[in-house]
Amino acid sequence: MKNRSVLILTLSSALFLGACATGGLTGESYSREDARQVQQVEFGSVLSARPVVIEGNKDSAVGAVSGGVIGGIAGNSVGDGRGRVLATAVGAIVGGIVGQKVEQNVTRKQGQEISIRMESGETISVVQEVKDNKFFQPGERVRLLELHGVTRVTYL
Repeated sequence: MKNRSVLILTLSSALFLGACATGGLTGESYSREDARQVQQVEFGSVLSARPVVIEGNKDSAVGAVSGGVIGGIAGNSVGDGRGRVLATAVGAIVGGIVGQKVEQNVTRKQGQEISIRMESGETISVVQEVKDNKFFQPGERVRLLELHGVTRVTYL
């Protein structure tokens, strides 16, 4: 019973932390520090937009740690004595690897690469997450907002 409670608590924590770790990469998502900051604004027209995949999170330890804990708990329920110790260690290692892969897959995003002809005549490309499966279309007028080296493409 105790192992089951620990497992449920660990899974709940992993899901909560995983949800918190996934920040938005759309043109409409801002960090708390970005609020009330002056942004550079430019305008342009979309030349093309193509689907791309934005890789999942590889730098967070949430998936690996959560998977390791769950694998260790599962391994600890196998065998006795040295066999249990070995199963716990193997479970933790395998769980950590699986947890990291799960986190990468869960945090992977559908993106779009948007090529834009700026009013200045310059052509640029920006990659950002797709929101509500809505891709920019060629010919659409867009607004580009730049703040601290981050550029967002938004509709007018």
